[in-house]
Amino acid sequence: MKSALTFETVATCSTTKARASIMTLPHGPVNTPVFMPVGTQGTLKGVTNHQLKDLNCQIMLNNTYHLGLKPGKDILDAVGGTHKFQQWDSNILTDSGGFQMVSLLKLAEITEEGVQFASPHDGSLMMLTPEHSIALQNSIGSDILMQLDDVVSSLTTGPRVEEAMWRSIRWLDRCIKAHTRPHDQNLFAIIQGGLNRDLRRKCVEEMAKRDTPGYAVGGLSGGEEKNEFWQIVSLCTDLLPKNKPIYCMGVGYAEDLVVCVALGVDMFDCVYPTRTARFGNALTMNGIVSLKTGKHSGDFGPLEEGCDCSTCKNYTRSYLRVLIASKETTGCHLVTVHNVAFQLRLMNAMRQAIIKDEFPAFVKQFFAGYFGDKSSYPEWTVAALKSVNIDLTK
Repeated sequence: MKSALTFETVATCSTTKARASIMTLPHGPVNTPVFMPVGTQGTLKGVTNHQLKDLNCQIMLNNTYHLGLKPGKDILDAVGGTHKFQQWDSNILTDSGGFQMVSLLKLAEITEEGVQFASPHDGSLMMLTPEHSIALQNSIGSDILMQLDDVVSSLTTGPRVEEAMWRSIRWLDRCIKAHTRPHDQNLFAIIQGGLNRDLRRKCVEEMAKRDTPGYAVGGLSGGEEKNEFWQIVSLCTDLLPKNKPIYCMGVGYAEDLVVCVALGVDMFDCVYPTRTARFGNALTMNGIVSLKTGKHSGDFGPLEEGCDCSTCKNYTRSYLRVLIASKETTGCHLVTVHNVAFQLRLMNAMRQAIIKDEFPAFVKQFFAGYFGDKSSYPEWTVAALKSVNIDLTK
């Protein structure tokens, strides 16, 4: 399949499966590994796209389901896509709307034709088929668009998991056929199969035959045991083509990002950094700072020493604590800016460590700073990293 994407690996870690690459898309290059902030309806909550650009964000995520409801396809066609609509001249990835099968399951009915949703806004029915999902994403004009897949919770077992996997393959074929803009938009396949390794292997085998510009590992981060999570991720990165970007959907905790980069993942997205900011939690290399606690009342330092985001340059923990305690929206905004900056800085630090072939040392330094005592390291991270030759216990 001819695509509007090039993927060049710049460096590979000599110890783990981590790699640093350049993914070139219609709206510019993206340095990987990359975290994509989630702007569900064309914006991150509490942050302007100009501010996001100032953070050197190269790609953000929009949500097809929500944009399909508001503003709707007619408006998107009239304005010429969401790049113009939201004044964003960098890259956009759109999900297919499939995740709402899980998050809005009570409002959805799934058949071979597609997914029928009852709108959470007014209860009106909307049929999302593979064809309609692609038509919406063609109207949005995203640089990467995701196939509509049949998503089941990662906690689901039994025949439904295999049904969803095969349906996702059939729906990919329908998405490919419906895709009218392969010259300037890149369709990614999504690997399904739950926690069943045989189903994941079969799905990778079938999806790879379709030769899409990139591949996503879907159906995880839904409450499954972390030991299951990392093993499925590692299995998929072992089997997927090495000359294409690999995207692990819905992953955003700092330790998850570090582990999954070590396991060979290139791309991530999650609402976590923006959502946790609204609860007064700031992300730093020394762990999570809760601004709701009174211990920061007299702290006139920045959220994080060495961070060059506008929040850390201009405001103290003491001031931010007052805003958060008072439930001022400005406080949520300022912490959100910092948290997005943290995610992007973490990804860039990993990239530089991979290029210098110092990634294992970076991983150990990160865990020591983020968790402190080794006894605090999550057991699953120790096991996952040991599988790629990093021993956190030493």
